[in-house]
Amino acid sequence: MRRLGRTIGLRAALAGLLVAAIGGIALAGAPMSDSQKLARIDELYRGYRKDFPGVRDIEPQEAMRLLQEDKAVFIDVREPKEQAVSMLPSTVTAEEFLKDPGRYSDRVLIGYCTISYRSGKLAQKLAAQGITVLNLRGGILAWAHAGGSLRDRDGETRRLHVYGRKWDLAPQGFETVW
Repeated sequence: MRRLGRTIGLRAALAGLLVAAIGGIALAGAPMSDSQKLARIDELYRGYRKDFPGVRDIEPQEAMRLLQEDKAVFIDVREPKEQAVSMLPSTVTAEEFLKDPGRYSDRVLIGYCTISYRSGKLAQKLAAQGITVLNLRGGILAWAHAGGSLRDRDGETRRLHVYGRKWDLAPQGFETVW
């Protein structure tokens, strides 16, 4: 009798584990909500942030305010294929900026990329040359989540290059490519 009880208990435990595993698989395949995506962006960024500790962040909402007041210029450090999909308004490429940084001395400089790792590294490099570049916290992804507009060569767009599957965290209503 004792053995039968252990067998039933073991089977029940295994059945419970199987149900939990199947439930976990189902949840893993479920689409993330925008708030979950934003939390993941923040989590990833906090992990990357340790690689450029001396660089100051700027929140997307503050960057939008500076843009509206015509006080900011954005520096896109992404690859040309990413930039071809969409960019923030009032953006220059890193290459264009580096040709003549003094041209933008009357503006607040804000670097960005997909999630602001590459822009954080550029801001760190430029700080060593005496050029202050703020890093857009969470990059173009956080900007889109905050309601910021994106542009392509034809005007406003809802397309966003997210660099790779790991960063496919754009808000609902955006088409992502990588």
